Amino acid sequence: MSDQGAAGSARVSGLDLHLIRGGGGARAGLMDAFREAIRSGRLLPGTRLPSSRALAADLGVGRNTVVRTYSELVNEGWLTARHGSGTEVSQRGVESVRARPRLRAAQALRRPVHDLRPGCPDLSSFPREEWVRAVKRAVGAAPLDAFGYSDTSGRVELREALARYLARARGLRTQADNIIVCSGAAEGLRLVAAALAAAGVKAVAVEEFGLPAQRRTLEKAGLAAPAIPIDTDGADIAVLDGRPNVGAVLLTPSHQFPLGVALHPDRRAAVVEWARRRGSVIIEDDYDGEFRYDRAPVGALQGLDPEHVIFLGTASKSLAPGLRLGWLVVPDHLVDAVARQKGETEETVGFVNQLAMADFIESGAYDRHIRAMRSQYGRRRHQLVEAVKQHSPASSVGGVPAGLHVLLEQAGRLTSADGRQAAWKRLAVEPLDLFRHPESRSVRDGLVAGFATPSPSAWSGALEALVRQLP
Repeated sequence: MSDQGAAGSARVSGLDLHLIRGGGGARAGLMDAFREAIRSGRLLPGTRLPSSRALAADLGVGRNTVVRTYSELVNEGWLTARHGSGTEVSQRGVESVRARPRLRAAQALRRPVHDLRPGCPDLSSFPREEWVRAVKRAVGAAPLDAFGYSDTSGRVELREALARYLARARGLRTQADNIIVCSGAAEGLRLVAAALAAAGVKAVAVEEFGLPAQRRTLEKAGLAAPAIPIDTDGADIAVLDGRPNVGAVLLTPSHQFPLGVALHPDRRAAVVEWARRRGSVIIEDDYDGEFRYDRAPVGALQGLDPEHVIFLGTASKSLAPGLRLGWLVVPDHLVDAVARQKGETEETVGFVNQLAMADFIESGAYDRHIRAMRSQYGRRRHQLVEAVKQHSPASSVGGVPAGLHVLLEQAGRLTSADGRQAAWKRLAVEPLDLFRHPESRSVRDGLVAGFATPSPSAWSGALEALVRQLP
């Protein structure tokens, strides 16, 4: 604590206490400082306070001053003192915090009754025990340099593990030197966009339906983001030949988001040929490529031409977005340019999660988890399709059996029907329009519903609530 108008910290018996003392005598100033800290919510109900002796020593005031301050604040209801338990902030004395339950109640009213957001995994199935074991092994065996400033491209242990895994499971052709670890797909795309803009690229074509945040990332880097149409065979690659200003294209070839189609083999070959002919690059967002339910997952486009494809992957769908783990696989001629966008001192993902992820992959735990979730999600998608057929025969479920979401369509009735918009919000499903590019001429209308997010115990109720709303 400090003198008038200034902030300070009191270090007491292992507890740090920040107070702001106003004018007046020592006791009056101390009481005002406590009231301000409690009223503003900085000291929450139940917060333990230092002993009077320790606080007095750190603040340079008499112990009696602190004792009398505590006593008076107890009498006023700001603090609570219990014999043998010390002094703490009272539940009754916090004026500003009284509004918080109302705020939380309002937030609860806005939360969906069921969570069918597209593109989100079942967090309740996160493999906690195996992850904890991986963390313990990783930290226990970590070299000393891991605790310092890391290579901004990521720990070599993770990059080597990813190179082996991606080659084996996704069909990539790469090595650790081509991999850059990032904090997720959003950061990965930002790095790529900045590198392409710096190299003179003017435009990156995008699919006419996709994540608006990705389009904004490209535009923020100074890149135009024109739309290319999508049909049942995926993105219409042929239109790229008529757009000479386009220097790259962003695709979700394994499972298009949100329409759910896979890029046809002929178009996969065609877009690679376009990139070779034009000296351009393809940004492959492997959105949820591991999750295919009717056959083995489609191999990554990068395997067809590693020098013209930038592969963007993440653990957000396979494990959890909170890990903040993503990776770029970059062609040789672009590795340095993309890595430079992180800067010389910019931090990457924390070394603990990087080393734990490397262990998780190498131990086989990652494969086991993906296979288990693939089975669970596959069952859920099948149940959803069957429930829609039974309860709403006029509705259709679009896309191949893959990913964490489906597209529901019914000649425009799903989103336009009176009273249903509020119902969709309560279920957290999204209208297809949310993902439509401003240049799109498509007349398709529908809903994008996820089936992965609910916990196993909540899934049946969420599914029942969804089909009940279908006309």
